[in-house]
Amino acid sequence: MKSTVVKRSIVVGGHKTSVSLEEPFWTSMKEISQQLRVMLSELVSEIDTNRQQSNLSSAIRLFVLDHFKSLAAGPSGESRPRADHAQGLAESPVERG
Repeated sequence: MKSTVVKRSIVVGGHKTSVSLEEPFWTSMKEISQQLRVMLSELVSEIDTNRQQSNLSSAIRLFVLDHFKSLAAGPSGESRPRADHAQGLAESPVERG
């Protein structure tokens, strides 16, 4: 069975290093860097600077998780229904009492 972990070289803080992540995390990091309008290496450098974990790959995974959790929470910080549930809620009749 082929590993889903992909090892890539990236410049972090002016130094070339290797980071191993699953492909969905690489894809998510690219999406986030595009949204923030920063280069991927700049985003990884920022994560590296602020990380509390000893492992950069773990710090990146946690960053991606936190990013999407924050988006899901919305501006008020409360959890929102998932998109597939929200559509069903909009189509349900509302009981008033």
